[in-house]
Order: sequence, then structure tokens, then C-alpha cells
Amino acid sequence: MRKFLIGLVVLAALGVGGFYVLAGGYLGDLPGGGIVKTGPRPASVNLEHDTAQSVAAARIGERRAEQILFGDLHVHSTFSPDAFAGSLPLVQGEGAHPVSDACDFARYCSALDFWSITDHGIGMTPRKWSETKRVVRECNARAGDAANPDMVTYLGWEWTQIGTTRDNHYGHKNVILRDTDEDKVPSRPIAAKALPGSLPYGAEHGIAEWQRVFLSLAAPGGDRSAYFTAAAFAAELAERPICEEGKSVHELPDNCLETAPDPATLYKKLDEWGFPTLVIPHGTTWGFYTPAGVTLDKQLTAKQDHPGYQRMAEIFSGHGNSEVYRDWRAVEIDANGSETCPEPTEGYLPSCWRAGEIIKQRCLAANGGDEECDTRAAQARQFYVDAGVSGFRVVPGANAVDWLDSGQCTDCWLPSFNYRPGNSLQYALAITNFDDPENPRRFHWGFMASSDNHQSRAGTGYKEMGRRGMTESVSLSGLRTPFLPPVEEEPKARAFDPVNDTLQNFDLTETERQGSFFLTGGLIAVHAPGRDRDAIWNAMQDRAVYGTSGERILLWFDLINAGANGDKARGMGAAVTQDRNPVFRVSALGSFEQKPGCPDYATDALGAEEIARVCLGECYNPSDTRKRIERIEIIRVRPQISPDEDVAGLIEDPWKVVTCDPDMPADQGCSAEFEDLDYGAMNRPATYYARVVQEAQPTVNGGMLNCTRDDQGNCITVHQCSGNYKERDVDDDCLAPAAEKAWSSPIYLEPTGKHVLAAQ
Repeated sequence: MRKFLIGLVVLAALGVGGFYVLAGGYLGDLPGGGIVKTGPRPASVNLEHDTAQSVAAARIGERRAEQILFGDLHVHSTFSPDAFAGSLPLVQGEGAHPVSDACDFARYCSALDFWSITDHGIGMTPRKWSETKRVVRECNARAGDAANPDMVTYLGWEWTQIGTTRDNHYGHKNVILRDTDEDKVPSRPIAAKALPGSLPYGAEHGIAEWQRVFLSLAAPGGDRSAYFTAAAFAAELAERPICEEGKSVHELPDNCLETAPDPATLYKKLDEWGFPTLVIPHGTTWGFYTPAGVTLDKQLTAKQDHPGYQRMAEIFSGHGNSEVYRDWRAVEIDANGSETCPEPTEGYLPSCWRAGEIIKQRCLAANGGDEECDTRAAQARQFYVDAGVSGFRVVPGANAVDWLDSGQCTDCWLPSFNYRPGNSLQYALAITNFDDPENPRRFHWGFMASSDNHQSRAGTGYKEMGRRGMTESVSLSGLRTPFLPPVEEEPKARAFDPVNDTLQNFDLTETERQGSFFLTGGLIAVHAPGRDRDAIWNAMQDRAVYGTSGERILLWFDLINAGANGDKARGMGAAVTQDRNPVFRVSALGSFEQKPGCPDYATDALGAEEIARVCLGECYNPSDTRKRIERIEIIRVRPQISPDEDVAGLIEDPWKVVTCDPDMPADQGCSAEFEDLDYGAMNRPATYYARVVQEAQPTVNGGMLNCTRDDQGNCITVHQCSGNYKERDVDDDCLAPAAEKAWSSPIYLEPTGKHVLAAQ
């Protein structure tokens, strides 16, 4: 008996010890930032690029000192928790992609002129931040002449705020720093404070200890060491102390997790650091995490807006297009703030309404009476509204196909998933804050685009390929599928409370259906006088920027009769006070057709193995042939001059269309001059931007849900390409035609003496 008891004690000790070894991640090796493998591109590469651009610009009549440079300011490595989760064998991930991969990719795969790392602040630790800074400095050190580098690398992070209601949601913003020296950057990133029931809730402390042990022992597929590393990854997050609130950034220890609950607090902390910084809102209409009914109005206040930091907003990324406004809503909000489900309108089927229809069909199939089934449908609709972004969970057993195209902007071009029009950039241009009637406040954002890639691939979109690596089409539902039993269909909805339910993170949101909405990502372009860090930074500060859907379209958009005598030109992003009718000039050239494979200089630098692993075997490899610009659309927005003006009537999209001559050679581009003959008589502000439409080409996820529609245009069947991660063909790029686009930054006009601009 004594030996038996001793044996039990030993076994218990071993069990407890084993538990804490696994929970503590002691069997895993924490991933580092990696080592940059390459030096600068050959000087001839950038020279050839600049010369070709100058010749093309002169051919179209654009002769100026500034050159157009392309970059990506929204890039994640597997230091980000969601990116790390997507790298695991459990979801057929590729494995770790450190920050150094992003440097090599940007330099040789996508051949960018500049980029920034923006890993999630909520997932940062002192070790990761130190490693990130090291790699960014190393990437810059390998750029050649600092006055004329092959590429500029900026340091940044993502402030990932997600609210549980429309009143406490502010959304995601990338924080980009101008400098990289140790004494010119914050000691730690500033993360968003996660709220119970929101997507990143719990990320401050990582996953629970028992979950780490379960992941280490029970997760299926692949090398077990990957799961030991996952446990170490989670343990590192859990060991961070939370910074004390209310203290200055200079009083906090370097090793704590610092958070800001709202933009006002973020700006206050950035002010305390005092470093040159840009804050870029992004993914504003992405309903994956954005509560229904949210609008940008609450951010257009003296407290929550900071025009010195917020110079630009992201119009397009691998998470879709956030440009256009529509006057439908996912929920109805009454005067008391109560939310109910709206009825369908032409072109829009609310997901809450579809929830009711699914339950009604099931009820009738189970021989329920019409009155009972109608009651259940009404209950399901309200349950969906009450559950917020987790509304899909109120219909037990429903799959992606059951929801048809509900919640989507069906007449938008490559829109973000579960579109939130009140957070669109057109809505941002149209609204005004009248808290100070003598100085109405408006957003004055430049338009940019980037990738939001989570596998260290900065500048995706140069070729439409590699859906599994160039987009976010990774089934994160695989992280829960092996651990949770399947949910059976029921003819009655279930109430779901995401705040108090035990589910967290990706269990709270639709992961499979959104897989059809991930794209290869966009690019930011700047008009800059040089390639150096300050030239690019100053162009971004001046809003001399535009965004593309990934193609290197060349775009110029100018007000050509600015100044007291109408003899000056102001470029995109300018804010101008004038009374005369404005005259504009717009010019565009299509991007180059791509040759297969990689140029010799890239293969020589990276080697065949890294070309395959990092670049997926394909690089930016331009031919001498340009794609055709089909048309240029000019959008005019007249911002509110009284609080009761309806926003929908203020957005003219398009206001003017420039049809490009189809018989003109593509390398001649497309250009036009035009005047707004109504501006002077309107006596009110007006904002203008150009949207360039290039000829259609096969595009990853270009068909999105691929609906079959009836004669009335209603979606009756979806053929979702992504499907379930266990069933899909991982090599299928889901190509369908789409016309790639570019968006200029707006030009903001204001008549003299009235409606004074609150921000220049």
C-alpha cells in the first residue's frame, strides 16, 4: 500500500509538473524577428522604374519633379496573434513568417518603394517589440544610400479597438512612426483596451492554461513542435503585466502592456511621446467585428478626432473596399436607441431578416403552423439583432450557404464583408460636426490603400494568385472545429449573449462566410520629390497620396486654377479656399502587364528556395505593355451645412465620367480637364476625388459569393469558393473578372467667409 501511495504521489507530481511544463510553453521555442537575407536591389532596377514612369508621364502631359512611389503601410508578421493562429498546421498554415520575411518580400517579391510593419499592439511583448525594431533597422541598413534608398521601412503597430455596441466601437487604426532610432520611438506600442464580448477580448492574457495544454496534446495535424511553440506564444502574452492607467507614458515600465480605450486616449499618449506619427483608420466598413448601425459621427468631435495624426484613411485592403455609402442599415434604430430588424430593400437583405426566414422554413418543414412559424421568425430576427456581430449563432446549425448574400452590399465593387455604410469614406466626407457652429468640423482625409496581409507579404496584389498565401483566406474556424461538437439544426432560434457567453475570439464571429471576401490587397502611392524617408513622409503628411486595389496605376488629379488669380495648381489632398468655379485636370495610366515568374535579380538575391517559400514562386515582373484605362469617374460630395441634411443626397457618385478612347493605345493613358459650373452658385463646400477604372482581369475572389439570382435579382443560391476548410481545394484561386481601381485623395474646396475649415 505504501508503494502504491508513493506511486500515486509520483504520478500526481508528474501530472502537475507536466501540466505546468506544457501550460508554460517550456517545450516550445519562441519565434524571433528573423534575419534579413538580402541587400538592396540593383540600382538599375529603380532607375529603370523611374525612367519608365517619367517617359509615361511626359507622354500624357504630366511633367513635374515629383515621382510616384508605391508602398504598403499595413503588414502583419506572425508576431500578431491572429496571424500566428493562421500559421498552425491545424488550419493548413504555412508556418511562421517573421518580420524579416516582410522585408525580403517587399524588397524582392513585390519590389516596393516603402512599407511599414503593423503587428497588433494587443499581441506585442517587450521581446517582440525589441525584435521588431531590430529587424526594421536592419532592413533600412540594407537599403543602400540613405538619400536614395532602394526601399524605406517604417516602424508601426495596429491599435485594434473593437466595441460591443455602436456607441463604444471606434475601430482599427495603424500607428506609423517617422523615425526608428531608439530615442525617437515609444518604449512600447499602445494597444486598444479589449471589452468583454469583443473579438480580441482575453488577448491581454493569452489563452487559458488548460487550453494551452489541450492545444499541445490534442490539436490534430502537423509537427507537434508547432503546438508547443503555440503554448509558449500564449504563455509569453500571459506573463505581461498590464500598465497602470492614468500615468504618463514616461512613468510606465517598459515591460507592461499599455492600452487606450478610445482614440482620444491614444492621441493623448502619442502627444506625450511627441514623436512624428501618423494614425490611419482602416477596415472601417468591415462588419466582421463592427457592430451594426455604427457611424463615424462620434469620431468627428474635438475630443476623438486629431487631424494632425489622422491625415489619411484606408479605402481598400485585402479585407475589401470601404469607399461607398448606401442609405440602408443592418438594424433600425428608434428615437430611444432601441434596435430592431429592418425589412429587405432593393439590393440589400439584412442578415437578421434572413435569420427569420431560415427559422421559418425549418418550422414549416417540421409541420409548424403559419402563425407559430411567423412568431418564431420574428423572434429569430430580434435575437439576431441583440447578438450583434455574433447574430449568426442564434440559428443553430446554419452554414455559410444558408445565409445567401444577406448583410452584403450587392451593388458595391469588391466590398468588405457585412458592409457598414455609416463607416464608409464617402460618409466621412459628407458629415459635419456642428458642436461649434462658427467652426464646423469635418474629416479631411487623404485616401490610401494597403494589404493587411498577415503572412509578412507586404505589397500583395502585383499578381492575382496565391489565394491561400496572398489573402487571409485561412479557415480560423479550424481552431475550434476539432474541439467542439457539431451544432444540430433546430426549428427555433436561440438567444445568444456574446458578453456573458463563454465563447471567445473567433467563435464569436463568422469566419467561413467571410472567406469569399478576402482579396490580394491594395497599395498606397505617394507623389514625392525623392525616395528618401523624409520625402515620402512629407508627401503623406501633405495627403499627396492615392490608393489602388493592388495595381500600379499612375494617377494625377489637380485643381489647376487655385490662388488669388487662378494661376496656381494644387494637387490631390489639398484644402483650398476659393469662390471661383474650380477647373480640374485628371490623368491616368494603366499598370504594366506582368510576366510570369521572377526577374533574375530577385532570384539571384533570394535563391530558388526562398522565392518559393516567401514569394510563392511569383514576383513583381513588369513587361513593357500597359493595361487599358476604361474610364475615370469623378465623385463630388457636398458636406453638410446643417445637421438635418440627408447624407445620401450629398454624395454624387459619379458626378462626372471621363470615358477613355478605346482606340487610343494603352500607353497613351487617359486624361481630361473639366470645370464645376455650379460651385460658385452653390456657395457651400464641395469635395472632389477621382476613381480610375482599369480593364477587367481575373481576380482572386472576384466573384465573392458567386450568387445565382432570380429574375428579380434576388440571390437564390451561393457557390462560395472558400467553403469549409476541410473540403475546399486549397489550390483554387477562385478567379473571376474584376476591374481594378485607383482612388485619388480628395481635393477640399471651401468658399471664402463661410464654413471655415476646422483642419487644413
